[in-house]
Amino acid sequence: MKISILGSGNVATHLAKAFHNVGYQILQIWSREYDHAETLANQVFAEPINRLSLLYPTADFYILAVTDDALFDLALDLKLRDAIVLHTAGSVSLKVLQPISRKHGVIWSPQTFIRDASMDYSSLPFCIEGSSPDVKEHIRQLLLPISQHIYVVDTLQRQWLHLAAVMTNNFGNAINALAQDLLMAHNIPFEILHPLIEMTAEKIKLGGLWQQQTGPARRQDTKTLNNQRRLIADDEKLLKLYDLLTELIQEKTKSK
Repeated sequence: MKISILGSGNVATHLAKAFHNVGYQILQIWSREYDHAETLANQVFAEPINRLSLLYPTADFYILAVTDDALFDLALDLKLRDAIVLHTAGSVSLKVLQPISRKHGVIWSPQTFIRDASMDYSSLPFCIEGSSPDVKEHIRQLLLPISQHIYVVDTLQRQWLHLAAVMTNNFGNAINALAQDLLMAHNIPFEILHPLIEMTAEKIKLGGLWQQQTGPARRQDTKTLNNQRRLIADDEKLLKLYDLLTELIQEKTKSK
């Protein structure tokens, strides 16, 4: 299998490594910044390029692992006729690739990719979409040596999934960061909460998350709620967030 990857960021880096690790040939790495392309290309024995005109026409797949804005720009500049072209964006429609090739699709994993962090690619879920059943099957075959966790989702489903991923990952991390700020401000080690965070993550796998909800909001513990509100009364935004989440928990768990 021959693959060319357009992009050199976090997602491009991990996809290139994942494909390289299962024996696929990475032909070229493209980036507008040649040194960025070169850095990644050297890791997967590919050719670095910084001009689209230098792309070989012989790849089986062209994977556009770039930002959403850059993706739309490439759709205007890139023409690959009958090659299979894929993008990796969570919230961008499949149709953006139509001007590039009639064979197009999406591979997207709801995961945070950190460039230099090692990953177990076999555990990654991949959501795929194709412009035809044939393209969809080609994408599935492309990914099977990497991971068995492959889900066929359409563009709207992927957008809902991306929203849910933002809530789970980005919003969840922001809540933990706020908790860390509170403890640091009062000289309390945040590591005390590490086991609680780990246990919460493990419990998620059991499902029924509203039924698992605990805490003063679930118990309707007005005395504790009011005391905690007083502690953060000087932080208007944090208090508003606390009240909103408290109200949401009470509404969602009332009948459960």
